[in-house]
Amino acid sequence: MSESRYTVLVVEDDPAVRNLVSTALESRGYRHATAATGKAAIATAATTSPDIMLLDLGLPDIDGVEVIKRIRTWSTMPIIVLSARAEDADKIEALDAGADDYLSKPFSVGELLARLRTTERHLGYMADDSAPQQSVFTNGGLSIDYAAGTVSLDGTELHLTPMEYRLLCLLAHNIDRVLTHQFILHEVWGTSQDGDLASLRVFMGTLRKKIEANPSRPRYIQTHVGVGYRMVRVDR
Repeated sequence: MSESRYTVLVVEDDPAVRNLVSTALESRGYRHATAATGKAAIATAATTSPDIMLLDLGLPDIDGVEVIKRIRTWSTMPIIVLSARAEDADKIEALDAGADDYLSKPFSVGELLARLRTTERHLGYMADDSAPQQSVFTNGGLSIDYAAGTVSLDGTELHLTPMEYRLLCLLAHNIDRVLTHQFILHEVWGTSQDGDLASLRVFMGTLRKKIEANPSRPRYIQTHVGVGYRMVRVDR
């Protein structure tokens, strides 16, 4: 099997789970590194620059959410949480801190690999300058430079997480179309499970805080209650 061009950092203090994930990655040709503590994870991420992180929240020294927050001060690499914490509040806290995806333990190897493939596709798309038909998208004061992977509002660059950027690009590519929750989940997360709706709402909320002057009365992203979301065409 050909080797993946992406390197995965596995952060897990349980040797059995760490070995299981490592074996699964090796069987699919992924290069990978491992860390058993939060401090080791941060140090390894800083020195080796992995492409994707698989992160357990229950680490012995630093809570995984704090690891996410520290990583996000200098890196936008995708972070997929693997955790026994299955409550919505735990998922929301991790996603709000900057995680890109959340898998509750126990999880199947097949589901983990599917989430990794979805993340790879997004990484590949963001790196492919020729993918979008337009190099720059504009809507009112909002601008997306697809080639540079940057977003600005009224001339000021915004700092979006990878997931916020994906959501914004999906809405922009389908401007004035209502996208259902299931469609967005499938396109961005690679799943259409209703259990991921909480994650979608969190990311949409944080995205709105960054692009809307008044998030409670959004100008760019309209909610269709019980259906989905739509980017509205805005005039200057």
